[in-house]
Amino acid sequence: MKTLERDVVIIGAGPSGLSAARRLKAAGLSVAVLEARDRVGGRTWTDTIDGAMLEIGGQWISPDQTVLASLVEELGLETFERYRAGESVYISADGTRSTYTGDMFPVGERTEQEMLKLIGILDQLAAETDPAAPWKHPRARELDTISFSSWLRGQSDDEEACNNIGLFVAGGMLTKPAHAFSALQAVLMAASAGSFSHLVDEDFILDRRVAGGMQQVSERMAADLGDDVLLSNPVRFLHWPGEDGTAHDGVTAVADNVTVHARYAVMAVPPNLYSRVSFDPPLPRRQHQMHQHQSLGLVIKVHAVYPTPFWRDKGLSGTCFGAGELVQEVYDNTNHQDPRGTLVGFVSDEKADAMFKLSAEDRRRAILSSIAAFLGEEALSPEVYYESDWGSEEWTRGAYAASYDLGGLHRYGPDQLEPVGPIHWSCSDLAAEGYQHVDGAVRMGLLTADRILAAASGGTSGSAFADAATAPGQG
Repeated sequence: MKTLERDVVIIGAGPSGLSAARRLKAAGLSVAVLEARDRVGGRTWTDTIDGAMLEIGGQWISPDQTVLASLVEELGLETFERYRAGESVYISADGTRSTYTGDMFPVGERTEQEMLKLIGILDQLAAETDPAAPWKHPRARELDTISFSSWLRGQSDDEEACNNIGLFVAGGMLTKPAHAFSALQAVLMAASAGSFSHLVDEDFILDRRVAGGMQQVSERMAADLGDDVLLSNPVRFLHWPGEDGTAHDGVTAVADNVTVHARYAVMAVPPNLYSRVSFDPPLPRRQHQMHQHQSLGLVIKVHAVYPTPFWRDKGLSGTCFGAGELVQEVYDNTNHQDPRGTLVGFVSDEKADAMFKLSAEDRRRAILSSIAAFLGEEALSPEVYYESDWGSEEWTRGAYAASYDLGGLHRYGPDQLEPVGPIHWSCSDLAAEGYQHVDGAVRMGLLTADRILAAASGGTSGSAFADAATAPGQG
């Protein structure tokens, strides 16, 4: 086993870890990035399946994700707009299929008014909330100790309206049932995107893609770092000075094929993976408690590739919604300049549980039948069919990112970014703006790097990091 001496060891070669490493190296510090997988990219992964290029992980860029957009441009990557011309499809609570244009589902007048009311209330709460410190909202405890499902029904007695609004956060973002997370967690999701209105506007939140795939962002950053990125090296042990030591005592990361002695360490993996590393001595009690209250959701991202985008010939955009359907969301995910048509659909939380009880053949049949209910029988016969199952991926174990259980956000959130001695935390799961997105991962990487640079030069440390995360335009 070889031994390296570095200023900073970074655990995880996703967008957050690589962004941190790149900034630190540019500032003159030496780095080593240790990655458990045999590839870089973390929860972004572009692969070719049966001859079709598929975005197995994160892929979209919205207009508010300016840090990611700037990085994509800096790396010389091209972007293109998601196809959205034509009518969208909605399946109502009673199974009625309708087509529509515009932002609002074709629901009854009362349901529409209730949906607009709920969006307005959530927009107001999001405007009052600092995404870097949602626990500072005057009603934080109240909002954090009631489930989003119960909160919605406290605001409206229209079940279809509640389910439709719940869809955008529960199935669409946190990939957990709306009864499993708090209203405050939903407000954070909205505040991180600028407003709840942005979350319900698929043309905003799912705006652009990277030609050739989002994983290229990580691949090009890794290329800049060269031999400082070491793949297939899961970190097994992290030795640190303990609560009685100081950050200057350094850390030692022991991976399968390399040991790295460093001044600082960055855990650039989701919180559910912190426990995969044995800390010596153990982390403080507060950290152990906090990590047990954070978990990832569950979603099957379904890819179906057809000889042509047949739905376009019907005047349809490929955008489909149905809160009560097995596949709750469908989008045209055709690759840039590809004559074939690709659809992507999402089966979330409890619906995913049900699908995984089926055989692969029965699951495929059920999922394609659900897509066909939106777009027609042609959807039943794709040339390529693939299910992204991040829940079974060894070094992820869920999707898309971590959120707290009921009451956890206001209870533990203020501590989630606090360094523990020389150990720092950096991932999209802990971001303010861009929370749960690639943009948030990059922002966290840059902010963490800045924090380490300040500490290394004898500058700020401790709670100042939380304040830095709120400063506009950083990174």
